[in-house]
Amino acid sequence: MNSTLVKKAMDIVLNPNILVNLISQRVRQLNSGAGGKCRPLVADIANLDAADIALLEIIEGKIGWELPEVIPLVRPAKKNRRRPQHWGAG
Repeated sequence: MNSTLVKKAMDIVLNPNILVNLISQRVRQLNSGAGGKCRPLVADIANLDAADIALLEIIEGKIGWELPEVIPLVRPAKKNRRRPQHWGAG
């Protein structure tokens, strides 16, 4: 991968883990060769490998992504349940 492309892509996708996931998913699509979503979305791809093509697509805004909305977790309210009583042991 071209380090200058990685730096430019990091300016757009601030989280490196998300960037790696985007690139790896797009590389799999490009390498699969199955239909329209496997064609590069950028014009000049001479001497570029699939990872560099994916980085260029991110830099040029050809690939969109968004983080899901963060929903805070709430602990359920405690229910007052009485434990069953065991009557005698036989």
